[in-house]
Amino acid sequence: MTTKPYIVGITGGSASGKTSFLKGLISAFSEDEICLISQDNYYKPLDQIPRDDIGVHNFDLPQTIDHLRFAWHIRQLHEGQVVETMEYTFNNPNVIPQKLVFRPTPIIVVEGIFAFHFDEVAEQLDLKVFIDAKNKIKYERRMVRDQAERALTPEMIKHQWDYHVRPTYQEFIKPHKAMADIVIPNNLHYQKGLEVVIGYLKGKVATFEKK
Repeated sequence: MTTKPYIVGITGGSASGKTSFLKGLISAFSEDEICLISQDNYYKPLDQIPRDDIGVHNFDLPQTIDHLRFAWHIRQLHEGQVVETMEYTFNNPNVIPQKLVFRPTPIIVVEGIFAFHFDEVAEQLDLKVFIDAKNKIKYERRMVRDQAERALTPEMIKHQWDYHVRPTYQEFIKPHKAMADIVIPNNLHYQKGLEVVIGYLKGKVATFEKK
């Protein structure tokens, strides 16, 4: 039996299927069994986000993340403390930021494209899961998603893919695939891989003893 939470890191390139995989994972557990903490809520203020050559903010760089605060909050959860932070809304005027409260649970899921890149985060992960998909498939998914959900033009989506997303994946994400404990291909579906991860984590929950 253990009283320490088990920390799972999940990463992969943009549009690899992390979000839908996470939904499936989280839904397999009760709220008092699993907690999800996402890198997306640890971006630095917009005035600290670099712009590319045509003036577009590039959120796909490691330096855009307040990774020390991210790592600190993960450590606090591991030590049994409640963590609070504000939702990051990417300066969307139509979204009111909400206060997010994370409570320690037997399973803590850490999600983000740079979850394996920052040593301060990666060294805390007990299990590393990499969601993988071919670049062509990720690009097609992103083209559909960003037009529907973010109202971006195909031209802007292609620009971000060519100058932000793909270079970042090659330099900062793909090299960490080799350190993953589990690589889940998601060119078509991830269901079998998801079932394996859920089964493994159910076993970890069963060995958890509350203080």
